[in-house]
Amino acid sequence: MRLLVAVLAGLALGACGRSGEPSSAEPRGSGAALPPATTHERGRKIYNFRCYYCHGYSGDGRTLAATYLTPPPRDFTRADQPDLGREAMVGAIAGGRAGTAMQSFASVLSPAEIGIVADFVRAEFMLAKAANTRYHTKENGWPDHERHSAAFPFARGDIALDAPDDELSELLRAGKRLFMATCVSCHDRARVVSPGAVWETRPLSFPRNGFEPAIAGAGTPQLAIDAWSGASPYALHDRPPAIAGLSAQERRGEALYQQNCAFCHAADGTGRNWIGSFLEPHPRDLTNAEAMRTMTRARLAATIAKGLPGTSMPAWEGVLRRERIEAIVSYVARAFYPMAQ
Repeated sequence: MRLLVAVLAGLALGACGRSGEPSSAEPRGSGAALPPATTHERGRKIYNFRCYYCHGYSGDGRTLAATYLTPPPRDFTRADQPDLGREAMVGAIAGGRAGTAMQSFASVLSPAEIGIVADFVRAEFMLAKAANTRYHTKENGWPDHERHSAAFPFARGDIALDAPDDELSELLRAGKRLFMATCVSCHDRARVVSPGAVWETRPLSFPRNGFEPAIAGAGTPQLAIDAWSGASPYALHDRPPAIAGLSAQERRGEALYQQNCAFCHAADGTGRNWIGSFLEPHPRDLTNAEAMRTMTRARLAATIAKGLPGTSMPAWEGVLRRERIEAIVSYVARAFYPMAQ
């Protein structure tokens, strides 16, 4: 099942964003070196919603997603970019690039928006060498992010993640625990002295590898170590519901759902986890009565097997046998929404 993580992540790369984000504006010509301030800020909004996941908030391609992609996403900050004229950039955004993870955005961006975001990238990263904007803002779901500052050196790579604890101050040890509990979901393992074995991926957006946050002990700096709620607004939705009395089939379905489906639909079925929040269209909220009103067990089984064209829902029939799909359906009907046959 682990290969599905890469498949689903690839689907996410071309679909990041939310409907209703910046409306179209008149396209710019290619003569001016810098777009007007208002158009430039529109380009920033588009980029920060749809492009950062692979290319990074500073346009340098240093992201968690980039570590899994071959070839890696374009680093716009490099000087040696002979094929990166405006026309080529517009073409790549509109049509994607064969053999890479760069997908076409023509279905979610208007021609005007494609031109605007291309101009933003050229002005912000290629010409001005600017750092764009901070991601961890109140508007993005991280109020008072500075309270987590002890974890920042690990996220930036200033301190190796495998630095011995006895070489760290009490404050930095607490910051390291916070990083491992929450920040690692996006920053991965940042910098290490000894790479060791490659970590095994799991189809969950938070937390990584089943890590449980440490409870702050006596004398430990209180840095919002309660990482489940303090450092990620999506953490709540990656907690599976506790359900007693599951049948044997439902227990199998629970394991299969959490291993395969929770990556997009969230462990609690809402689709409000980190990946689910950025997919467009959003994964179905399996707990929502309106969204599930016409859903039957037979229809859900067929959807899982065949996928849904035009969405990020892939066909699973080549991966999951029929009895496994039926077990997932049984679990969804028990855990999230009761469905008729």
